[in-house]
Amino acid sequence: MTLATLGGDGRPSARVVLLRRLDARGLVFHTNRRSRKAADLAASPHAALVLHWKATGRQVRVEGPVQLLPDDESDAYFADRPMDSRLAAWASPQSQPIAGREELDRLLEAARRRFQDGDVPRPPNWGGFLVVPETIEFWQHGPHRLHDRLRYTRRAAGDWAIDRLAP
Repeated sequence: MTLATLGGDGRPSARVVLLRRLDARGLVFHTNRRSRKAADLAASPHAALVLHWKATGRQVRVEGPVQLLPDDESDAYFADRPMDSRLAAWASPQSQPIAGREELDRLLEAARRRFQDGDVPRPPNWGGFLVVPETIEFWQHGPHRLHDRLRYTRRAAGDWAIDRLAP
């Protein structure tokens, strides 16, 4: 999914992240909490998401506040990741400038040596985020640009108002 955030300088930023889970609370992704996206969310804890399926002519847009996931949930997901992905989380100073690929390779090798016993715990600066939907828009491609758009807006009572939008 594409994650759009707003930095402390007021500038938007978007990137693709893995939608790890969708549950009754919202949509979950994980990342380095020192990354640009995490810094943006610390400055402005709201996000917009886009999930697009070109082959089916559909997309879903989600907007809402973002919360940190509890450590136990981040720990559980991290423990299920492949070993190389866990090591990479320790090795990469995500979003920070590096001298070259060789530096990243050295950092990964250092992480391999550090955790050679195979026990790779979750780094303290890595974890999950939960996007709590306030609005959800479903879009379906239609002929002659007469697309179907339905917007769901969460009301204070917790139920949803539904509006059909013009394409």
